[in-house]
Amino acid sequence: MQENGNKADDVFNEEFLPHGDALLTFAYHLTYDEAQAEDLVQETFMKAWRFIDSYQRGTNAKAWLFKILKNAFINDYRKKAKRPHSVDYEDFLAYHDSEDSSYKDLDTNNEVFQGMMGDEVTKALNDLPVNFKTVILLCDIEGFTYEEMSAIIGIRIGTIRSRLHRARNMLKDALQGYAANLGYTEKEH
Repeated sequence: MQENGNKADDVFNEEFLPHGDALLTFAYHLTYDEAQAEDLVQETFMKAWRFIDSYQRGTNAKAWLFKILKNAFINDYRKKAKRPHSVDYEDFLAYHDSEDSSYKDLDTNNEVFQGMMGDEVTKALNDLPVNFKTVILLCDIEGFTYEEMSAIIGIRIGTIRSRLHRARNMLKDALQGYAANLGYTEKEH
C-alpha cells in the first residue's frame, strides 16, 4: 500500500500540481470571485486525488483536471440555482458602515492576466455567455486542442468550432469601437 501511495503522490506532484495556476485562472473566469475560484480548484484537486486510480499516468493531466473543474462548477451552479438568494449579514454591515458606500466591484482580472490584455478586452470576455467564454478561455488562453476541449466540455468538435467562431465574432463586435479608438481598422477582403 505504501508503494501505491508514493506513486499517487508522484503523479499528483508531477502531473497535477503544475496546473494549479491555469486551473485558478479558469475557475476565476467562471466564478468572478477569488474565494470561490480557490474553493473550486481545491475541490478539483480533492476529486483528482480521490479518483487518481482512474487517471492514466502520462496522459493529458491538464485536460483531465479541467474536466473535473468544469463539472464541479456546473454541479455547484445547479445547487446554487435551486437555493433562494441570500445576503451575508457581515458583508452588508461592512458595506453600510464604510465611508464610501458606493459599490465598487473588486475585479482581479488585471492581477490574473497581468497586462496580458486590456481592461476592455477582459470586460468583453467576461460579458460573454458562459458557454462561449469557456471555449475562448480553453482555446485561446489555455491552448487546448479541439479534441481536448471536446473531452473537457463533453460536446462534439463541430459544436466546439461553432461556439468558438460565434464567441470570437461576439468579441469582435464588442471590441470594434475600442479597436477603432486605438487606430485599428478592419481589413477589406
